[in-house]
Amino acid sequence: MNKAVDRIQERITGYVCDLKYEGLPPEVVHATKVRIIDTLGALIAGFFNEPSRIARNLAAQMPDAGGATVLGTRMKTALDMAAFVNATTARDPELTDTYHHAGSYHSHPSDVITPAISAAEHVQAGGRELITSIVAGYEVFLRFADVFPNRDFDHTMFSCLGSAVVTGKLLGLSPAQFSHCISMAVVPNVILRQVRTGHSSHFKAAASGNAARGGVFAALMADAGMEGPHLPFEGKAGWCDHVARTRFSLGEMGGNGTPFRLPITMIKPRACCGTAISSAVAAEKIGTVRNAKDVKKITVEVYAWAKESVGTGEHRWNPESRETAEHSIPYVVAATLVDGTLTPRSFNDAHLWNPELRALMQKVEVVENPEFTRAYSRNPQEHRTRITVVSNSGEQRVGETGGAGNDIAEPWSDARIAEKFRGLTEDYLGAKRVNALLDQLWHLEDMTNVSGLPADFNLD
Repeated sequence: MNKAVDRIQERITGYVCDLKYEGLPPEVVHATKVRIIDTLGALIAGFFNEPSRIARNLAAQMPDAGGATVLGTRMKTALDMAAFVNATTARDPELTDTYHHAGSYHSHPSDVITPAISAAEHVQAGGRELITSIVAGYEVFLRFADVFPNRDFDHTMFSCLGSAVVTGKLLGLSPAQFSHCISMAVVPNVILRQVRTGHSSHFKAAASGNAARGGVFAALMADAGMEGPHLPFEGKAGWCDHVARTRFSLGEMGGNGTPFRLPITMIKPRACCGTAISSAVAAEKIGTVRNAKDVKKITVEVYAWAKESVGTGEHRWNPESRETAEHSIPYVVAATLVDGTLTPRSFNDAHLWNPELRALMQKVEVVENPEFTRAYSRNPQEHRTRITVVSNSGEQRVGETGGAGNDIAEPWSDARIAEKFRGLTEDYLGAKRVNALLDQLWHLEDMTNVSGLPADFNLD
């Protein structure tokens, strides 16, 4: 065995290098296209947000005609920088898919999609190669999310590893090069959970971009002949003992009869943290509240993880940024009750500092419902939430969501995916371009060269 390679590293390398498009079931190919469409729609929605603008300004200082496109522009920059900008932009509006499998580390595997698109453009890969790389990136990402026990570190470490996987696959790295690529993604890119703890900053989105850049750069270094650190996972100063803080094994990965993980990620129906979405949906069933002064109390019953992660702490009732508001049940519920629904515009400054919304937020109490916690702990998970609005006159209005046939994690139809994409993009690209893009993306496997795809998203 190569002295640089440990057991986990060897497992990833062998799996990714051996994965072929012909081994992907049709439903997995289709589910991959769904997530590509979903992620590109989110990218357009996030294009004009401040973190995305800052990232583009950085990329403008590093032009590279042989690199990859900053999606939404005609600008080309170094491949790793394009991955940084595009992943930041797609992640920023809180609209990309999420993984909430019971017992797993909640995470955003779609972080690997825009780095894959950039790398595919760079090497002029075909649609089938792009799809295969994304399936590989998701599979590695999600198998780590299934077993990683330490919540002190951020899930974007998996994004970095997944970005290295998709890029290395598209660059056609040899198994030896791929082992070094994995090592150079893992060892230097340990990301603290502080990224999204307490009041959140621009870097909440940029953490995904930073991870993408690290993964892409690891693949580029390996392609150039750089050797990575030996035994990155299982060495005495390696990832297992000092990051995971335990020895672990990855589960059986998709293929040869083992189901792939990608199709079970959750498509987001609302623009907020995944654990707050059911609160928005339940609030929508109540309707609008015309005057906060008429409301005595708003009780939000949720499962324990939702209360702990987005319904506890003073910053949930006093968000000072869009990033914090997106991860606040009190804010999400109040914004929905004010407007009747939740959209990306629900987090603009006009909403964030709206006195009526702020007053309504202070009347929200978030409590755990043990029955909902048990439902959330099962597979498939149920994201159950009940909201009760009590007026000063004693009138009660109740909205409830979650459970079989009524859960936010239910699979989406193609028509619903297309509707979401149109809703996020038509104002910027126009209906004709959007229809053409959807037709192209639904038939991505037929494209022999995807390098022209970024130009179709140009907003200039």
